[in-house]
Amino acid sequence: MTLFEPITLTGRHVILEPLRRDHHDGLVAAAKDGELWRLWYTSVPTPDGMAPEIDRRLALQEQGSMLPFTTRLIDPATGGPGRIIGMTTYMNIDAGTPRVEIGSTWNAASVQGTGTNPDSKLLLLRHAFETLGCPAVEFRTHWLNHQSREAIARLGAKQDGVLR
Repeated sequence: MTLFEPITLTGRHVILEPLRRDHHDGLVAAAKDGELWRLWYTSVPTPDGMAPEIDRRLALQEQGSMLPFTTRLIDPATGGPGRIIGMTTYMNIDAGTPRVEIGSTWNAASVQGTGTNPDSKLLLLRHAFETLGCPAVEFRTHWLNHQSREAIARLGAKQDGVLR
């Protein structure tokens, strides 16, 4: 067993589950909530592109360079998994260091601003630092994606530079 194995992480608002092909329909519904694929500064798959994107992420997981998650709301009635609202990943995994980048994250428009994104990021950060032993974690976002940049800054992350 390696450190970077699929794992379920549970927070206050969300549950991060290892991505599976049977999440397809829920992910399509989440992407349709706000037509997220139309955002020019990020890469959210179209409904028709969701299955290939799931396959791409799972292939990268097999290669050891990505650990993809499906993001679900916590069902208030049961405390268990509720509806699917998006995706996030550990990517650019370097198991030798160990280090990861958190990225390729998107959430349905209806849950943006409700605490779901910070909750998922904090789950991933805590797991990276406390369980995986990462000395650093990287975030990247498009310079003009102000919503994402502000969300990352609110987590306490420090901007180290701008890639051009």
